[in-house]
Parts: sequence; structure tokens; C-alpha cells
Amino acid sequence: MSLKFGTSGLRGLSEDLKGRASAVYATAFAKHLLASGQAKAGDPVLIGQDFRDSSPAIARTCIGALHAAGLKPVDCGALPTPALALYSMSLNAGALMITGSHIPADRNGIKFYRPDGEIDKQDEIAIGELAKGLEGADMPDQPGDAESGAEQANALFFERTSALLPAGSLSGLKIGVYQHSTVARDAFVDVLKHYGAEVVPLGRSETFIPVDTEAVSADTLEKLKSWSAEHKLDAIISADGDGDRPLLADEHGAPLRGDLLGLITANFLKADVVVTPVTSNSGIEGNGDFEVLRTRVGSPFVIAGMQEALSKGKERVIGFEANGGFLTASAFTLNGKTVSPLPTRDCFLPLLAVLKLAADQQQPLSQIAAAYRLPVAAADRLQDFAQEKSAALMEHLRASSTNLETFLRPVGDVKETSDIDGLRVTLTNGNTIHFRPSGNAPEMRCYVEAANQDDADALLRQGLDMIRNFG
Repeated sequence: MSLKFGTSGLRGLSEDLKGRASAVYATAFAKHLLASGQAKAGDPVLIGQDFRDSSPAIARTCIGALHAAGLKPVDCGALPTPALALYSMSLNAGALMITGSHIPADRNGIKFYRPDGEIDKQDEIAIGELAKGLEGADMPDQPGDAESGAEQANALFFERTSALLPAGSLSGLKIGVYQHSTVARDAFVDVLKHYGAEVVPLGRSETFIPVDTEAVSADTLEKLKSWSAEHKLDAIISADGDGDRPLLADEHGAPLRGDLLGLITANFLKADVVVTPVTSNSGIEGNGDFEVLRTRVGSPFVIAGMQEALSKGKERVIGFEANGGFLTASAFTLNGKTVSPLPTRDCFLPLLAVLKLAADQQQPLSQIAAAYRLPVAAADRLQDFAQEKSAALMEHLRASSTNLETFLRPVGDVKETSDIDGLRVTLTNGNTIHFRPSGNAPEMRCYVEAANQDDADALLRQGLDMIRNFG
């Protein structure tokens, strides 16, 4: 079976997750909440979903399992993951989000939320062990009843996002919304119109389209470029399937990197501490008046880093990933109002913060991005790259310095390495190249940094070719 916990929840083939498997994991989650004292019999547990074809059936199965386990399922329908998390925290209730995020349509997953936010790695271990213990046990085969929480969840999230900026903050901007199949598509339009922007909906699809904000496909890039020219847009916004990773393209249709969005938002919030994975741009440290803590890839590690900072008495603590997902561990005052912490990935806050900067400075996004003078970063992935082959490559590179130096000889000499997550190598010419297997899909990712775009693109092509030709 393909099911496996990765950087953010359980993932696997949809056919493996549908039916008994989803009932087992929902039951294990319920047992974990009850055994740990985070829930008691009859307490609500929220269920949300994305627009994948398999999500409604998986959600129905989870509802039946939660009901049979003695909890009260609340069906929130299709909505952004941060909206589900915000509502669950407001109710002090657990939650399940049925989503595969950005991965292909034949795959799906479940994200698990405790009453205080995302589960951590220890929770994952506990849920996994409980799931193993349910092998052979009878599972409910009826969906069960669930009250609706969709209206309340969406209203609460709109209340939050519509209070982040002063009224009319985006007046004068013409913004496209690439709607595709993201659950954030209607909320994007509503929020942008609330702030006075002229909104152009684009590319709405009833067929699920996997959009990876960290490795934007050639087809998506062409669409963004074409729409920008056709409609004379100041920006285009979008998100992945479950609406927790932002995509922001400039006036030319060129996407801004997610870690740049995070950096701009950290400065917008006047953060004291920034927690971000090793895959985020190495120039972050020099572009703000804040302390930077680097972690492994995945929101659980970012959240753990934020909690560590809070435990040391730090204030104004935020986190973000290279994919642009933005998390807050502290309350912030914006527009004269207190914005409560939301320690799960959110795409709305970074998009609004950067768009407001463009409106305030009356500058195109391309100029705002260039002003940060970050090393030029690029990233991509090889799909359908067996996890066994990824593991073999990483084992080979770590086995000896000779292996690593020989493998990287086509791109440069090794200066130093970091083994926080995958293998990140700084070369003597100042470039960096980072190899990292996906935690939950047959994919191998490559991240690079160089002094200019041409060098970054060339290094990325070489890196992917070296991975592809290994063995």
C-alpha cells in the first residue's frame, strides 16, 4: 500500500486511501484524541476537503468512522485548509482535511489537526501505531450523520482575512485570479474585491489540476504570461489544491518565489523571529531585522521551531516555507486589530501583504522583487522517480566525500555541505545545489541558487540531469 506520512499529513494513491484505509486512519485519529485527553466522547471533529474526485468519498468514510468512534463529525465541505484550521481552533476541536495538496490527481491524503493546531511528528507516530493495531478490525461501512459547519467556517475565515488591511488597500490594482480547482478560488475573489481591487477570474476548472507553487509547470507559466498580457494585469494570484500555498505572478506573469513572499510578509509584520526550512533562500538572513532559525522541510518542523522560539521568550514569531505557506505563532496587531496566531500554512496573508506593498509603493511587483537582491533561486522535481532510487542516490552521496565530489564535478567543487534535510551543497563558485527526496511521493526535488537567472536555470538543468542519469 502506498500510504505514508510525509512533510504534511498522510499521502498515497487515492485507490489505496478510499474505503477501509481512510476509516482506519480516521478511527486511529479519534482514538488518539480520546486517549490523550484532547477530546472526550461527543466532542466535535471537523472534516474539510478539496476538489479532487476522490475527496467526497474519503470524507464520507471518515465521517462514518468518527461517528462510530464516539465523536461528533462536522462537515465543513470544500474550503481552504487554513479556514478549516482556524475554525477548529476557535472551537477547540480536532479536524481532518481530505487533500493531496499539489500532488497529482490520482493521489490524495489526510491532514490531521489537534484542537490547538497541526499534529506533530510524535502524533504521527501514535496515529500510525494505532492504525496498525486496527488491522483486521471491523470498520464502519456507513457514512453516518454530520451537521454542517461550512457556512460558519468560511464566515470566520473571511472575517479574519478582511481585517488584515485597511479598507480600499488594493484600490487601483487589476488582479487576475487563476481559479483552476483550488478551494481558495471563490474566497480569493471575495477578499480582493473587499479591498477594492479590480478582479479578473481566470481558468476555472471542474477537473482537478495539481498546481505546485514550488515547481510551477511550463503549462501554468505559459497561461500566466498570456493572461498578464491579454488583460494588462498588475498581478495574478492562485494557490495549490487546498489553498495553503500561495502563487503570485508579477505584471509579466512571472511567479515570485514563495520564500520571497514569506520574507516580505515577515517584514510587513515586523517579525522578531523567522523560522524557515533549509530550502528557503540563503539571502533571507540579510534582508530583515529578525533572527532566523532553519529547520527541516515540512510544516511540523517549522511549527516546532516556532514553539522553541516562544519557549525562549521570543515575541512576534512567524514561519514560512519555500512554497510560500505562511504560519504565525504569535498574535499581531494589524489595522488596529489583534490577529490571533494561526500555526498552519496560510496563503492569504502573504498574498495580501505583498499586494499591499505594491499598492503603497505604486511599483510593479517585478521591481519590488528585484529590490531584495536575493541570490537567484530555482527548483524543480523529477516525477515518477522511484523512492527506492531516491534513497539509493542519497545513500551514495553521503557514503563518502569522494562519491559526492565525483557526482558534482560537472557543476563545481564542494565547499561545504548541510545535511539538515536532504543534502545541500555550497560550491566554491558560490552556487548551491540541494537534492531532496519527496517525503510522500515518488519524486526527487532539486533546489539551486546562483548569481543570475541564466546560471540558476543552467545549474538546475544539470542537477536534474545528474539525478535522472544516476545508476
